[in-house]
Amino acid sequence: MTFSASRFPSGISKNRPTPDVFAPLRAVRESGRRICALTAYDFPTAKFCDESGVDFILVGDSLGMVVAGNPDTTSVTLDHMIYHTEMVARAVESAVLVGDLPYKTYETPETAVENGKRLIDAGAHAAKLEGGIRQAHKVEAMTSAGIPVCAHIGMLPQRVVEEGGYKKKGKSDAEVEYLIQSARDLESAGAGAIVLESIVPSVARKICEAVEIPTIGIGAGSACDGEIRVIHDIVGGYPWFVPPFAKPHADIAAEYRRAIEAYREEIQPSD
Repeated sequence: MTFSASRFPSGISKNRPTPDVFAPLRAVRESGRRICALTAYDFPTAKFCDESGVDFILVGDSLGMVVAGNPDTTSVTLDHMIYHTEMVARAVESAVLVGDLPYKTYETPETAVENGKRLIDAGAHAAKLEGGIRQAHKVEAMTSAGIPVCAHIGMLPQRVVEEGGYKKKGKSDAEVEYLIQSARDLESAGAGAIVLESIVPSVARKICEAVEIPTIGIGAGSACDGEIRVIHDIVGGYPWFVPPFAKPHADIAAEYRRAIEAYREEIQPSD
C-alpha cells in the first residue's frame, strides 16, 4: 500500500509553508553524532535538558504514567498536554521541542490540524502522533496547514489497552512490510522525523534504510539516528517500574527519600 497525496477534506487550509524545525536533527546526524532525546514535563527539567545539550525534548503523554500515576497514557487530555507544553516551552532555547497529541485527539484530519495547532500555539515546534499508514493523510493535512509533524510507529502506547499490553513489533513478515511501508508513507506525507518504539532491531535497521528523515529509537536497537528515553527512567525517578531497555544513570528516588527523612528529623523537637 502506497500513500497517495493531495486529498484534503473540506475546511483544511492547504499550502502553508511548514517550518523546517527538524533541520537541527539532520545536522546532528550529518555530524556523525547520535541524536539525544528526552522527555520533560515541567520548567526545571526542561531547562536541565536544554542546558545539557539535549537535541530533542518531547513533552510526552507518558506524563499520564510518570507524573499522574495512571496505568497507561490513555487518560491524558489535550488540556494536560497544553499545560505541560507551556511550562516546558518557557525553558527551551536550543532543543527541538515536540508535543504529543494524546489519545483520540486526532481522529480526523480536521481535528489533527486543529489540535496540532493548539500544541504549536502552546510553544511546541512540532506535534507528534502515533500510527502508521492510516495516519498519513492526517500528517499531510497537518504539514500542509503549516504544522510540523513527528511520526511514531511500532509499539503504540495509546493502543496498549486494545492490544492487551506492550508488545514488540516486527516479528512477522506482514508486520515488517507494514512498518516499512508506514515509515515511507509518513515521510511522503511530510513527517520530518519518526520515533521507532519497541521494534525488532533488525527490522528497525531496515526502516532506517528506507527513509531519509531522522529516526529516533526507543527499545529498537542501535541503528536509529538517535535515542529517546523518559527522563524518569534515566535518573531513577520512577523506581516502581523501569523498562528493560532503560539504564538508570542516577538514583534520584533515593535522594528524595534521604532529603525527606532528613527534613522530617530536622523539624522534630530537640531533646
